[in-house]
Amino acid sequence: MKPAANDQIPFADVHFAKRDLAIDHRTDGSIILQTKIPLGPYPGQLSDYLRHWGSTDPDRKFLVERDHTGAWCSISYGEAVSAADSISQSLIDLGISSARNKVSRPVVTLGGNSIEMALLSLGAMQIGVPFAPISPSYSLMSEDFGKLNHIVKLIDPALVYVPEAAPFKKALASAINPSVQLVSSDGSPGFLPFTDLTNKTPGPEFAEAYSAVNGDSIAKYLFTSGSTGMPKAVITSQRMLCSNATAVCQLLPVLEDHPPIIVDWLPWNHVAAGNLNFGVILRSGGTYYLDMGQPKPGQFETTINNLKDIQPTYMQNVPLVYERLAPYLEEDDEFARHLFSKMDFMLYAAAPMPAPVQQRLDAVSAKAVGKRIPFISSLGATETAPACIMCHWPSEAPGNLGLPMPGVDIKLVPNAGKLEMRVKGPNVTAGYLGNDAATQAAFDEEGFYCMGDAVKFVDPDNLEEGLQFNGRISENFKLTSGTWVQTGEVRVGAITAISPLGQDAAVTGDMRVEIGLLLFLNPAECAKAFDLSPEITLAELAENADLRAHLKERLAAYNLEQKGSSRRIARLMIMTEPPSVQDNEITDKGYLNQMATLTTRQKLVERLYEDDPAVIILS
Repeated sequence: MKPAANDQIPFADVHFAKRDLAIDHRTDGSIILQTKIPLGPYPGQLSDYLRHWGSTDPDRKFLVERDHTGAWCSISYGEAVSAADSISQSLIDLGISSARNKVSRPVVTLGGNSIEMALLSLGAMQIGVPFAPISPSYSLMSEDFGKLNHIVKLIDPALVYVPEAAPFKKALASAINPSVQLVSSDGSPGFLPFTDLTNKTPGPEFAEAYSAVNGDSIAKYLFTSGSTGMPKAVITSQRMLCSNATAVCQLLPVLEDHPPIIVDWLPWNHVAAGNLNFGVILRSGGTYYLDMGQPKPGQFETTINNLKDIQPTYMQNVPLVYERLAPYLEEDDEFARHLFSKMDFMLYAAAPMPAPVQQRLDAVSAKAVGKRIPFISSLGATETAPACIMCHWPSEAPGNLGLPMPGVDIKLVPNAGKLEMRVKGPNVTAGYLGNDAATQAAFDEEGFYCMGDAVKFVDPDNLEEGLQFNGRISENFKLTSGTWVQTGEVRVGAITAISPLGQDAAVTGDMRVEIGLLLFLNPAECAKAFDLSPEITLAELAENADLRAHLKERLAAYNLEQKGSSRRIARLMIMTEPPSVQDNEITDKGYLNQMATLTTRQKLVERLYEDDPAVIILS
């Protein structure tokens, strides 16, 4: 099926909220956008949702993961209430609790997603103890534990949980004070067994602590990526969590038409899964299947097998995963029918969706179930809990991020020829723990959080058509001609032009004559396209003459469609090493960190502008 025919196939009929936009054009050139849909009521804390489902449908599955044998094991809403309450009482007995007007030292986790991690988070937050999930890479992939030490010093944890002790031994020795209570699921010597936290009977102290929690209570400390410095601890309140989950469900009422099911690998130490997915499932009484797969070679098969086992009602992922999923669906009609038969929508965030990827999945879903499963999107940040705008309707425009969430004001401010997006609402943080300077710098004179993202209107003549991502203000740069380069547009344009052969790219050219690319290939698609061994290395691909000629031809064709030097790509270098988590080039969510990549690979950037045989010169 040709992609051009996709728009003739109808979208699935999904229950989405209607658009109703209020627009205020100010005399200073800024624009205020709001939805006329009022924010609905929400509780004082997230665990009120847990208790609701634990009371009304206690046997409904809440969280499901595979055990050591590979079998699915679950915990119901009723069981989760009991376990979380026991954990709360255990924390109180350990002296880890919060009284009124007093902030408790947090509970920290260093490992990946698990049922134990979820229960610990709920047990802590519901009695006013902040929960701080730290990226496992800071403990398992770091050599000096610099970021872990920085975070631990900043938040001063009262308890640290790890799934098993041995892999975290060096990290704990480096960063954690011996006086801190250690907990592990494997009950290693020196660690309190996690099961000991779940066998206490809640007493009056628990009831008092629970009732003292309100919207202002700190629920979490979530950490920024630290791409340009050490991670900052974003203060995340209960109000942020509950208002955002409510706003999402208002725009996506299909989530309340039937209990949603998600199969998800995205890490809970990030806001997209830890807040949005977890909060939406909890509010809607859905079921959350924990996927231990990763969008990495050798690990993506785990995700595929899980998706073949379970039928999710929606997906939330980064564009990279949808791109890697496409060939599996194209080659297996039965898998495609299985996956799409109960699917309401597919949500993406964190990066723009290349048009060819969306077209491929449109074609697959149309073939499998006779209709296109809508792609929707959102834009947000750790500081906004995360969603602040959302495309809650089927859109033909790739990369449509949508319109403001209920209760959220969006201010668009002219900046360097673009519209910079700023946000105000109950989902926005009060600031960063222990960093008053960063807090002050993050907000403008009206109290809007400055995201650093630029957006543009899908249709300037009809603003209700939504907003599109238009690059990071901080990532854009000037050529020596003084012309601004919109990094996000160039990156998406290049990856689209060579799709599906490119995985991602870093755009270069700051104060240089022309634009260059550091290109990361999709090895599986390259091997398939040129009939190469599936085991071919990145270094071998980088020297493949046919591949190099094809990339040169496709990008030269792309250049012919561009009107100026700010969009034309002059030179290209294929990367022979994948993005590094250790160097922050790739985030836990699997997308490329532009600034960190250029910093880490500065020597390659210099080579890109030299007479080097590795460089592909484009016409």
